[in-house]
Amino acid sequence: MSDPITRPTVGTPRESVDPSAVEEKREGTLPRGIDRLGERKRARLEQLAQATADKGGVSLVRDAFRRLRRNPTAIVGASIVALFILVAIFAPLLAPHDPAQRFDELTKNLTVDNIPGASSGFPLGSDPLGRDFLSRMIHGSRQTLFVGVLATLIGLGLGVLIGAISGAFGGWVDNILMRFTDVMLALPALLLAISLVAMASRSSQWTVILAVAIVNVPIFARLLRGSMLAQRESDHVLAARALGVKQGSIVLRHMLPNAMTAVIVQATLTLSTAILEAASLSFLGLGDPDINRAEWGLMLGVDGQRYFEVRPELAYFPAVAIIVVALGFTLLGEGMREAIDPKSRR
Repeated sequence: MSDPITRPTVGTPRESVDPSAVEEKREGTLPRGIDRLGERKRARLEQLAQATADKGGVSLVRDAFRRLRRNPTAIVGASIVALFILVAIFAPLLAPHDPAQRFDELTKNLTVDNIPGASSGFPLGSDPLGRDFLSRMIHGSRQTLFVGVLATLIGLGLGVLIGAISGAFGGWVDNILMRFTDVMLALPALLLAISLVAMASRSSQWTVILAVAIVNVPIFARLLRGSMLAQRESDHVLAARALGVKQGSIVLRHMLPNAMTAVIVQATLTLSTAILEAASLSFLGLGDPDINRAEWGLMLGVDGQRYFEVRPELAYFPAVAIIVVALGFTLLGEGMREAIDPKSRR
């Protein structure tokens, strides 16, 4: 028989429990190791958050430039391009002589079978007309840069105009413009440039520039048109349309600036092809007929090819200069593409 004193009765009420006391008891009973581990994790997370915090943000241009400086290929290309531009700008100061002047000490022993080589005051010797070959090489850089840059800028302007109209309006306007560019892209670039120069009544420096520019128009037009079409369905363009912004303002302020990045990178790459195409036309005798004007393609075609067996250096130096400069622009353009476009990064 159970003891009635020690056994609780059924109707006895339970003592009231204070929740704060229970919480204090629970916190007090936590193991010290787990509590310290949680504190260490929180401290570590705060430390990592402070280390990886973006202070002020980084713009797209700044981020691309930072990636460009870390790319060895881009550094080599930029060095070649910078040296080429400096030589072209300061050509009158760097050239030891007038590129069109004939010297008696060079013409004295000059014959069809004998072209003087390096001598005192003339490190690269003479050309077939008794002029300083080094001075003509230095001044040729200026002419090559002028033709390549101007042809690229003209092609870029026309291509941007066609691509912007095609990408902004679409429909039948897009079909007509793109079919026109497809016809131009179907022809080889050099063959199209030769045909355009041949249509002129008289070949000159400007016919070469215009021919090379027209050849590059479809490249910029197709590229910008594709970028514009990708921008048409982006969130910021849809938001601008929902707010009632005019179509012209959307194209000029929202679509075109965001689509120009790839076109600018392509312009750097096109500079190398423009230099090669202009040199090819001059090599074929379709360039500037002025023999006193120093231009690498003309020097390679007229002097280097004709007197190759007599003095092959007349062809070697212009050919190497054209290849190195084109390589510099190509390396710089590839580096810019990898720095700006995340899809092209390796």
